[in-house]
Amino acid sequence: MREKNNFYKFILVRLPAIRYTLYAFLFLAFIFSQSNLFANEDTVSIGVVAPLTGDQAYIGIGVRQGAQMAIEDSNVKGPVFGDSKLKLIALDDQHNPTQAVLAANKLIADPEVLGVVGHFNSSCTKAASSIYHEARLVQVTPASTNPEISRQGFDTFFRVCATDDVQAPAAADFALHKLGVKKIVIVDDQTTYGKGLANEFEKKFKAMGGVVLRHDGITQGEKDFTPLLTKIKSLSPELIFYGGVYPELALLLKQSKKIGLGATWLGGDGIFDVTLIKLASPELAQGVYSTMLGVDPHSLPQAQDFVSRYEARYGEIGSFSAYAYDATNALIESIRRAGKKDRQAVLEQMRLTKDFAGVLGTLNFDSKGDAIGKSVGIFKVEDGKFKFIEEVKPA
Repeated sequence: MREKNNFYKFILVRLPAIRYTLYAFLFLAFIFSQSNLFANEDTVSIGVVAPLTGDQAYIGIGVRQGAQMAIEDSNVKGPVFGDSKLKLIALDDQHNPTQAVLAANKLIADPEVLGVVGHFNSSCTKAASSIYHEARLVQVTPASTNPEISRQGFDTFFRVCATDDVQAPAAADFALHKLGVKKIVIVDDQTTYGKGLANEFEKKFKAMGGVVLRHDGITQGEKDFTPLLTKIKSLSPELIFYGGVYPELALLLKQSKKIGLGATWLGGDGIFDVTLIKLASPELAQGVYSTMLGVDPHSLPQAQDFVSRYEARYGEIGSFSAYAYDATNALIESIRRAGKKDRQAVLEQMRLTKDFAGVLGTLNFDSKGDAIGKSVGIFKVEDGKFKFIEEVKPA
């Protein structure tokens, strides 16, 4: 009896400790079960690489936001296969080819990444393209226009925009036949994109009988263009064609004003961004012409839902946000058709893409991965905005 009482006393004394031990055991069992669940969960990632910091960050962030909306829209529809939903891995290449290569290596090392949307700048896209090709990872750029990228023969490369050998001739034809200018100067930023665009423009403009008084190069990040602009002023050009991105053009416009250089400016898609107007001021940007890789998405019926949702969430739509949205969605559709976590299977499905219904229109790719039949839009800065002038379709 005494031993029995001692046992009860022991139990009563130890009961709280036993109870807490049991709670701890149950808690740990719960955590373990959840961790196993997460570990076994099949995740699928898409990378997006663009300049997310620095002087081109505004346009790069717009690319990332367009891609993010495509990812979220897909997840609302359900898993791409099995229980797998998508996540976005956004990396910053700082519009620097060296950083682009580092980003590409990081993405190919992650087995969950089944495709990449990027890069923005042609120099970055070209630098990273061989890395994606070797890893058999789909690369689809929303914005890189240099024709040489697709001529490398990498079957992993795709783009949803027109190329410079479509954009530049359209710009040259507009300058000569619509603006009526005969004598011009060309300035480019010596990047893969800027120089390539300027060279294509020069070739077409001369072939049609135009005169190029001089063709000069500047460097991205340079701040003082006064000596160059003074030389250009002495030639009295009717128009200056600029191959490059908006930060340097904003400075060129400001410094042209100071020395009294009054020539019209025309550039490619790299200047088609509201940030140009903000940096230069609406007054100095007034009258600047730009080509763009298509028409204003605000004017496209099929783009209205995307544009309204984007602007309600982020504010004014970025110049390449819709392109990133289409690029990401085309990649997502290929992942869904592949039905498994297999880069080669996704690539095969991407190459089979036919009549993809994007917000910017129907998308098809040729054997080099270039978008087929993409048009070029002509825009002019008026009253602080880019106003659509006309659409030019490839011959």
